[in-house]
Amino acid sequence: MAETAAPWDVSAWPPLPATRGVFVTATDTAVGKTMIAGAIAAHLRDGGRRVGAFKPAASGCWMDGGVPVSGDAAFLAACAGDAVVPLTFAEPLAPNVAAARAGGGVDVGAILAAYRPVAARSECMVVEGVGGLLCPIADDFWVIHLAMLCRLPLVIVARPGLGTINHTLLTLHAARSAGLEVAGVVVNRYPEGAADAATATNVEQIARRGRVEVLAVVPDDPAASVADGRLGAAVREAIAAVDWMRWA
Repeated sequence: MAETAAPWDVSAWPPLPATRGVFVTATDTAVGKTMIAGAIAAHLRDGGRRVGAFKPAASGCWMDGGVPVSGDAAFLAACAGDAVVPLTFAEPLAPNVAAARAGGGVDVGAILAAYRPVAARSECMVVEGVGGLLCPIADDFWVIHLAMLCRLPLVIVARPGLGTINHTLLTLHAARSAGLEVAGVVVNRYPEGAADAATATNVEQIARRGRVEVLAVVPDDPAASVADGRLGAAVREAIAAVDWMRWA
């Protein structure tokens, strides 16, 4: 992308096919967006939709015969029935950094090419980003650029505790500055029992200060595990309470 281009200019890349679905991002890494993306995909699949799941890159993968293997990819495939993660890296780093440290680079064209056949064979897509919206996939291609090209409503996964108001409002600001449609926020891993004052008030504050719908408050479910391929009944129930079909 040219140095003089607008920050959210995606004209350097070919458009992606229009499809229904959602783009799942998060306020930070390790917020649980893979679990939420998988739960949404599984719910839509259970509702009779032909779902395609896509994640542009996964880092922090385990090695099998010298090849990085993504647990996120396996989990999304189990939930959606069809999942593609074109880039995998062993080190838990932003994709552009992980690729450079592995002696290569990130081919944005290959990522976009991998997306098209999944979209073509699916009725709706569940796309999961990497880290947050401003995480670089390549040096000049960030998660927010992919979201703009996908043109899917954004689902923002947020933490429940102290600091989440700021993180969520910053994510909303970035999304809106790029012209992205925001479907809403999912507050994930909400603790059982009595919550501290910040946690107890954050959901209402996010909705009011962010002028956004909080779609779901998902409990901290010990039965849910991406590594073990388990959604957990509490996660399923919270996600099933949302009318995801309005975007699918």
